[in-house]
Amino acid sequence: MKTLYIRVLRVLRAVLTRLGVVALLERRAPRSRTATWLLSLLAIHDVDALVRLDVAWWTFDSLDRVQAFLAVHRPGRAARVFEWGSGASTLWLAERAGEVHSVEHDAGWAQVLAPRLPGNVDLRVVAPVPSSSPRVSSAKPGHAGLDFSAYVSAIDDVEGELDLVVIDGRAREACLARALERLAPDGLVVFDNVDRRRYVEAIDAQVAASGGRLQVVVSRGLTPALPYPTRTALLRLSRAGSRTA
Repeated sequence: MKTLYIRVLRVLRAVLTRLGVVALLERRAPRSRTATWLLSLLAIHDVDALVRLDVAWWTFDSLDRVQAFLAVHRPGRAARVFEWGSGASTLWLAERAGEVHSVEHDAGWAQVLAPRLPGNVDLRVVAPVPSSSPRVSSAKPGHAGLDFSAYVSAIDDVEGELDLVVIDGRAREACLARALERLAPDGLVVFDNVDRRRYVEAIDAQVAASGGRLQVVVSRGLTPALPYPTRTALLRLSRAGSRTA
């Protein structure tokens, strides 16, 4: 079904290009969110087209919030970012942060993305390993019998505190617990696709464990490349001397 959907959209893009509609949307996109969203629908699974639109695959509202955070979070020092799951977000972040450390489980996708990355991005492939009893598993269909322990713990290979951590890959529940351990006092976590019950439960568990110090803002709305609204969560851990969300 997904393959058919992508084919239909590519045919539609070709038709709309010939009719001049795509050119019209491209002229409006820098000022119009609706035009940007419509173009992103036609650019699904086309990383170059999404990069030209300057979007990550989170809700537009969360994009605005993260951009504002990166612009002012620590005057005089560009942000240090870590993300599980690479893609258009990697390039979007690279334009706004000092350094981006991205971990990808899919070597084929990493090969596609790598030539497009600027010098402030470190992209690593950490593939899961087959296991009859995985210590860290992924609930995504097709990933049974795979251990994502090394993938999740790859964040520990980056020294120092992290200003922004993005969770948009595999084994997200385990990634969340590790992200909060590495977050700077005024840091931010982006947890995408929290429409899924298991992700909501993982966040709720961390809020309870934090004694209420973990502050969560859930953004629901239009998302680049998707024809339906989704949810992205932004999390901040309140600590002594830190700013609140």
